[in-house]
Amino acid sequence: MMTATPLNTKSTTRAVVFAYHDVGVRCLSVLLDAGVDVALVVTHEDAAGDLIWFDSVAELAARHGIPTITPDDPNTDAVVAQIAALAPDFFFSFYYKLMLKAPLLEIPRRGALNMHGSLLPYYRGRVPVNWAIIHGETQTGATLHYMTVKPDAGHIVDQTAVPILQDDTAGDVFRKVTCAAEITLHRALPQLINGTAASRSQDLSLGGYFGGRRPEHGRIDWSLSATQIHNLIRAVAPPYPGTYTTLDGKELRLLRSRVVNQQVNNHAKSVFFCDNSGCYVHCAGGGTLQLFALEYAGKPVLPSEYLTIFGTSQHTLD
Repeated sequence: MMTATPLNTKSTTRAVVFAYHDVGVRCLSVLLDAGVDVALVVTHEDAAGDLIWFDSVAELAARHGIPTITPDDPNTDAVVAQIAALAPDFFFSFYYKLMLKAPLLEIPRRGALNMHGSLLPYYRGRVPVNWAIIHGETQTGATLHYMTVKPDAGHIVDQTAVPILQDDTAGDVFRKVTCAAEITLHRALPQLINGTAASRSQDLSLGGYFGGRRPEHGRIDWSLSATQIHNLIRAVAPPYPGTYTTLDGKELRLLRSRVVNQQVNNHAKSVFFCDNSGCYVHCAGGGTLQLFALEYAGKPVLPSEYLTIFGTSQHTLD
């Protein structure tokens, strides 16, 4: 006969949590499950016009009766004073978008920790999952590290790797990284709480910093190879903005693809064409792409419509 395990009660370990997105929800859940006293959650208002495809940290905090604030800048004197008055042992940052400056980072008695979506020291900075796919990496992961004023540069406490398969989109990989973040924090948290967690410095000569990406960065350079273009397509596939090009003066969005061969083509420019089996591009940089999810002139195109809309003629892509 199984006996019920009592729910955790709050411990004497107090934390302030800066969090957003699915990683924020799952990692905050780990802290709550462990009984950490989360005194305050700092999160973001969802931006008007954004596609909200992820869970809400604010809703999770509300279910647990945790006070929540959404400052435009957490580094103002008023917010710093509010947080300092809580006397937290730890800060935890889980997919929070804004930088925490020195006055904030000096508050927690036992340190400030961040969960980063790569295997540090590689892919420091913004949107690490997307950049890893663009560069054709075969693995990435989640890293728990101490925060310093220089972003993503502090000592590493723990990290977990996940594979990137050759046709994985950023959404696929982000879901894996979310699981990796939860596993990493769950494994490291007991040692952080009892003061036995080890850490190691990063070799910052490895990897590098990457900036954010904007929708216009999805324009395809058709001089590249099929593999390079495929990596961009899957790196920004929905729910991200997607890649695009121009065909006969109208915008063509390419949302899903696969490389069907990597042979060098005898084409000075990339060539788009359709037949009874689908739509393809012979890429000027070598190889052929098969295209699956398309939008043309602002409307989704079903596979049954390919020949009706595009015909069997070849179209040059610049």
